[in-house]
Amino acid sequence: MPAHRTASPPRRRPSRRAEACARLAVLALLAGLSAAPVLAQDAAPAAPEATQEQKQRIERLDAELKDSTAAQKRLAAEMAALEGDRAKLNEALLDTAIRVRETEAKLDVSEQRLLLLNREAADIRESLDARRAVLAEVLGGLVRLGRRPPPALMVRPDDALQSIRSAMMLGAVLPELKAETDLLASELAAQERVRQDSARERDALAELKRSLADERARTAALIEEKKNSLQQGEAALTEEKTRAAALAAEAGNVRELMERMETEVSATRKAAQDAAQIEAQQGAGSGQADRLAALQNPGRLSPGVPFEGAKGLLKLPVGGAVLKPFGAEDGYGGQEKGMSMGTRIEAQVASPSDGWVVYAGPFRSYGQLLIINAGGGYHILLAGMDKITVELGQFVLSGEPVGVMGRGPQLVSSAGLGTAQPILYVEFRKDGNSIDPTPWWATSESEKVRG
Repeated sequence: MPAHRTASPPRRRPSRRAEACARLAVLALLAGLSAAPVLAQDAAPAAPEATQEQKQRIERLDAELKDSTAAQKRLAAEMAALEGDRAKLNEALLDTAIRVRETEAKLDVSEQRLLLLNREAADIRESLDARRAVLAEVLGGLVRLGRRPPPALMVRPDDALQSIRSAMMLGAVLPELKAETDLLASELAAQERVRQDSARERDALAELKRSLADERARTAALIEEKKNSLQQGEAALTEEKTRAAALAAEAGNVRELMERMETEVSATRKAAQDAAQIEAQQGAGSGQADRLAALQNPGRLSPGVPFEGAKGLLKLPVGGAVLKPFGAEDGYGGQEKGMSMGTRIEAQVASPSDGWVVYAGPFRSYGQLLIINAGGGYHILLAGMDKITVELGQFVLSGEPVGVMGRGPQLVSSAGLGTAQPILYVEFRKDGNSIDPTPWWATSESEKVRG
């Protein structure tokens, strides 16, 4: 009787669960090594070296902001050198205003770029977090496989058929695993790139803010120096302001306010008379080059060109987007008589045109209102500012700082614009009637005009 052999258990085809576990195991081996360090870095606190570097950078920037003694001395010396030289004072003020405007524009770009980088980083982090859950399941399956290994799936030397099947399975699985690994590696590389870009952008933003603070301090000093150089006495100016406030309380609308100011307040009456006299003496500019040359003279005491001839030459008074253009629906069944612009917090406001200040102060729903007589029956209204930095009767140049925006909307009419940012209202008037300012704004090469 033949000897009995212990019956071998029947060979089974690998189950779908076993194949899935094997696939997960290979994925863990291929992707885990590259993912783990970065994922750990993402979850764990920053390395001590990186934290120390950031701390030193912040301390250095703080020191630069706080230690302004040397800068103040230089500024005082510069003001002393400019004292009594009106043309150089105006030129310095206009140059500083341009730098402030440019810095504000760079800040807008930098903040927008940092916002986009933060969004990209959040998207990558969300994707990695989702993949982290998958990897946790993979590692759990790998542990279970180690404790209770399934039948051999990869290679059995005594079974050629099983080896072929294992090779076929790996051939089907590995391309998918490689694609998953490549995707994960690209996301990790993108995360590191975004982290480095964000750090550089934050440094650049801090430097721009420091530069803007310096330029604003210089602008304030120049404005104060120019005020001190005005010939009008302090007592007379105080009396004029009191009279202007009384007229503003009595006036029913802006047109009445302008008419009463230019007839009943001596400083603005003289400004209106000067505007009329200059207009009678001037003719329309002969050519674009002549008009540009006239506007580039910082020592002028009257408009470089008639306001009518300044079409296409004037710069917007502040950087920002137009939220409501002239003629748009005002929400009350009428049309906008001016244009509304969204600005940066505490943005500098510059005079669009040469002219005389005929009103500067609060007025009804306009908040802080500035009215400039540009000559020829034209007036420019600027409203929504937090602070006005020019005085009644003062002649201002195109591009000269005249005010500062606040930290939010100041106008009653801003409620319908759906934004929390500061809003500047700009209106042009001809003989008391609102007109479209669009033809006056500079385009292409004309935008380079300053002062």
